[in-house]
Amino acid sequence: MSNQPTHFINGNPIEEPFPEGLEQAVFGMGCFWGVERRFWETPGVFTTAVGYAGGTVPEASYQQVCSGRTGHAEVVLGIFEAERSGYEALLRLFWENHDPTQGHRQGNDIGTQYRSIIMTMSDAQAEAAEISRDRYKEQLTAAGYGPITTEIVPFENSGMQRTTTSNTSRRTRGDIAVSVVRAFVVRPASPQPPSYLLQLRSARSCPRQTSMSE
Repeated sequence: MSNQPTHFINGNPIEEPFPEGLEQAVFGMGCFWGVERRFWETPGVFTTAVGYAGGTVPEASYQQVCSGRTGHAEVVLGIFEAERSGYEALLRLFWENHDPTQGHRQGNDIGTQYRSIIMTMSDAQAEAAEISRDRYKEQLTAAGYGPITTEIVPFENSGMQRTTTSNTSRRTRGDIAVSVVRAFVVRPASPQPPSYLLQLRSARSCPRQTSMSE
């Protein structure tokens, strides 16, 4: 399968090297297809990519991730201009576009890969993430929600790998063409984005999980 080196929507590269002055952020907030759109539409975001991260299985396939045994989560990588779109703005987008109190699920999408997670690139990002979590916790508690289940973990300790694929349809989402270039699993946007890319919760083709032991 061929690798797609550029973002289909804005034409910017999805692999390093990136222009100077850009920063990186990684968020997991449910099925990554619709979530990615929220980020590429954000002013100051240079490029985005989606994939699997946070697990212990190297070069994990789509089917393995869906089994719940790899530890990977579906995540979005955002490369952004800090002066135009600060990290705090991306944190606000993160908290306001999913339910961080649902544990290993988002709505009807159930499984460890759909958990809420923030992977930080620096101590400053970690501190900002924790401050924002505490602030939103107060608001969610006041609104009657349960405790926040979001994980906040350092990027360098997350056991990630990178795999690029040509993702042309739902059917080929699990096909893997390995190109290990850094610690991230990347699945570029489809050459012809289907309608499910434009929905926040979409492309529910993973098998449902009813328990962590399955």
